Amino acid sequence: MIYNICNRNYNSPILTGHCMAVVEDLKKEAGIAACKYVKNGMKIGLGTGSTVKYTIIELGRRIAEEDLQIMGVPTSEVTKELAQSLNIPLSDLAEIGKLDLTIDGADEFDPNYNLIKGGGGALTREKIVALASNAMVVVADDRKQVSTLGQFPLPVEVTVSNWESVKEQISHICPGDVNLRETTEVPFVTDNGGYILDCNFGPMISKPDVLEKRINAFEGVVEVGLFVGICDVVIISSSSGIKTSTKPNGRLS
Repeated sequence: MIYNICNRNYNSPILTGHCMAVVEDLKKEAGIAACKYVKNGMKIGLGTGSTVKYTIIELGRRIAEEDLQIMGVPTSEVTKELAQSLNIPLSDLAEIGKLDLTIDGADEFDPNYNLIKGGGGALTREKIVALASNAMVVVADDRKQVSTLGQFPLPVEVTVSNWESVKEQISHICPGDVNLRETTEVPFVTDNGGYILDCNFGPMISKPDVLEKRINAFEGVVEVGLFVGICDVVIISSSSGIKTSTKPNGRLS
């Protein structure tokens, strides 16, 4: 199969042009497939990332061509701008309250439907929106599927004033490097005005709920990129097609 010859490690050097195109096609398929959960009149959390952007584009198409009636709540400024460009009606949680569904991406997901998120830096708003939803659907390609979380560096949003002390505290429990995320040699700043620490735990986060609570206890932590017990469905795209994996006894089972 064509996809199997491509580099499946997203932390490795850049994929070849052909393989990048294959991966992008798979992302598009998964993003569009998630739209089957969206019904007329729903209030939808709109996630952030390179896969869920295709969900948002498809929702925009359905609004324009099929008269789909929804209200969206974006999880980032990037998503807000994309949704606005597609004429998707938007609101915020303060006005809308409970959401019917959130569709978002993930950097990793394990067999228990736990996630690592935050590669795009929007983890705090993403978690707030997901927790305000009746269900959560994740779209991802199969490179993101792991047996144990942690190969992807765990993002932790921190306050600007406390980032150094948080980094020191996390370093005591993280076996790998804890790095301040930078862009063009200056700290990356989230939509909330915070910094991101990328924590290289390695594939050993077998109890993500315990680790999440431990890191959240450090003064200066805004949010941890572990999403535990929130995801109900993962739509996985691979060379063999689209697979929908539904959490047993989940909210969409």
